Formats: sequence, C-alpha cells, structure tokens
Amino acid sequence: MTGAADVPGELCAVVLAAGEGTRLRPLTERLPKALCPVGNVPLLDRALTRLAGLGLTGPARVAVNACYLGDQVVAHVGDRAHLSVEPGDPLGTAGGVANLRDWIDGRPVLVGNADAYLADPAAPPGPDVAALLDGWDGHTVRLLGQPAADPTAPGTFSGHNFTGFSLLPWRLVRDLPVVSSNLVRALWRPAEAAGDLEVVPYAGTFYDTGTPADYLAANLHAAAGGAIVDPSATVTGRCVESVVGAGARVNGDVCRTVVWPGATVRAGERLRDAIRAGDGCTVPAVAHG
Repeated sequence: MTGAADVPGELCAVVLAAGEGTRLRPLTERLPKALCPVGNVPLLDRALTRLAGLGLTGPARVAVNACYLGDQVVAHVGDRAHLSVEPGDPLGTAGGVANLRDWIDGRPVLVGNADAYLADPAAPPGPDVAALLDGWDGHTVRLLGQPAADPTAPGTFSGHNFTGFSLLPWRLVRDLPVVSSNLVRALWRPAEAAGDLEVVPYAGTFYDTGTPADYLAANLHAAAGGAIVDPSATVTGRCVESVVGAGARVNGDVCRTVVWPGATVRAGERLRDAIRAGDGCTVPAVAHG
C-alpha cells in the first residue's frame, strides 16, 4: 500500500470548509458543517487526520478555507493549517482554491471536501486514498470515485461518483479566477473533455454527509453496529446503535440516533433515526446504505 513516502515533496493540500451546509439546517445554523461531529470527531479533524496519514501536516503543506461561521473554523484549526478566510459569501470549490493561489505557489494540490466521510477497513486514513497519487504524471486531473449505480447518470465521471478528494496540477490552478465557481465546471469537465481526467476507485465506504440521512448513516457506520458514548456523557436510558457526544445527557431511549455534545434527551423521550442537538432540536433522518 502506498504511504506517506510516496507523496511528491512539493505537494500541498486544501481542505474546503467554507460551505453553509444548507441541507443540514437547522443543525448548521449554529455550527458550520465542517465541524459537525461524526463518531464524536469533527468532520474537519477527520480530513486533517487523513492528510496527516499522507505526511501532509502544518501550515506550509495544508490549508483550510473558511467563510460561513468562519470564526469557529479558524478557532478550531488554530495553527494546524494555513487559514484562508473568505469575506462575504463562500467562493465555492473552485473560487476557494483560486483564493489560495499565492499560498499554493506552483505546487500540485490535493483538494478534499471537509464533509466527506471515508472509511476503508483495509487501510487507515491517508493510505486509504494514496492510490490517488500513485504514478501521477502531474498533468492530469485525478478524482477519487466509486462506481455509480447508473454509470450514465448526470454528475458521474467515467461511470463513477466523486468521493471527496481530487488531485489538481498547478497549470490548471494557476488560471482559476477568484470568483464564485465550482471545480466541476471550472476544471473537471473541461479536463474530461480534453482527455485529461482520470478516476481512481475508492474501495471503502463514502458518505458526503450533506443531508441528514447521509450524516446519520456516516455516524452509524462509525459506530459499527454498537454505540459510541463520550466518557463525559451521562446515559441512564436505553442507547442502541447511537453516538452520544461530550457532556450530553441521555435519560430517554435512543436508537440509531446522534446526540450532539451538550444535548439532552429527557426521560420518556424516544428517538429513532434522528439527530438531537441542544435542548430539544431534533432533526429526523432515515439512514440508508
């Protein structure tokens, strides 16, 4: 399995964490999507751990962009990465990368979505996506993907669904305008049309966590059929196939449920296929996959 030693020395990485997470509202009204916990670990931390598994750490090699509730992202990242705070509205996936042009400064860049949940039982985070770098010529665009149920569906690439990470050559990043735009239209489809796009299969499990259903499914996958309960949580009720965050109180019954840090499930309450945030904010979600 390819590891950190095979990563090009000049490679840098960008984690996209500026989005509003509108489909996860009301969960994202007070917490940016990148900081939503999966298995009691913020999604952004999972992305940074995956990069660290490739040997990419610190503000010289890793950047994180922020916009929506950006102060929370900045405070959470601290000095672990270079921070790019976008004023006004988020610039999108392409605009966010373009805004980091001076920092990228001639290097190829590995771009990851903070909201991508990936897990491969055969490889730890980092080595699980290292095939994206294997034998790369530095010229093509590479996407991590999984075979689509319908290979001809719109949004697919060579019959694959995108699974959160792409590898971009500097020659294409250099010319991206700093305007609101996305990588699909700005880079990936043009590269595909030119015969310069490759899809590298990802063998593990992937959820984009953008909807309540996918967010719940990712948490249940992390729990692996059991329960993840933070040591500081208090659970006196029934807790089955659920994730309970730090300082949470579960006095009722929860099944296939995510209880956020500090949230409360009162005695007599029964939650199933749901996310509980705060003191009574409940978002229904039927997991799939």
